Amino acid sequence: MNQAQTSPVQAGIPKGHPMNDTVSKKDGHSLHELVLQSLDDDQAQDVISIPLEGKSSIADYMVIASGRSTRQVATMAQKLAERVKKDGYGSARIEGLPAADWVLIDAGDVVVHLFRPEVRSFYNLERMWAFGDAPPVAAGQA
Repeated sequence: MNQAQTSPVQAGIPKGHPMNDTVSKKDGHSLHELVLQSLDDDQAQDVISIPLEGKSSIADYMVIASGRSTRQVATMAQKLAERVKKDGYGSARIEGLPAADWVLIDAGDVVVHLFRPEVRSFYNLERMWAFGDAPPVAAGQA
């Protein structure tokens, strides 16, 4: 690549960003596996993955999981964001960290919702996002 041609990553567009056309679908799947492994390492409970590829433009996967306390939810979110960045997927955006009842991590191709169990059952995102032909899948069964 000469100086006139810069890759999207060199131009400051993070890997995984929609404007970075050098990222393959394999990267989205790799990010999904990284997210699931991180949640497993941090002992997340009731992890499910909802495939959104071809059904929504917001992400390829939505992952929903629970933590036993606000402290665990916050820790899982922070560690996940660190792992995503360390593995070269760019900086994940995090919302809801101060209260840590419901934390949203937007990692680009994968959107993660971490809840305390009571809050998760109240909002019931699994039911809202389940599609007739693509029901939520427990993380270990994907």
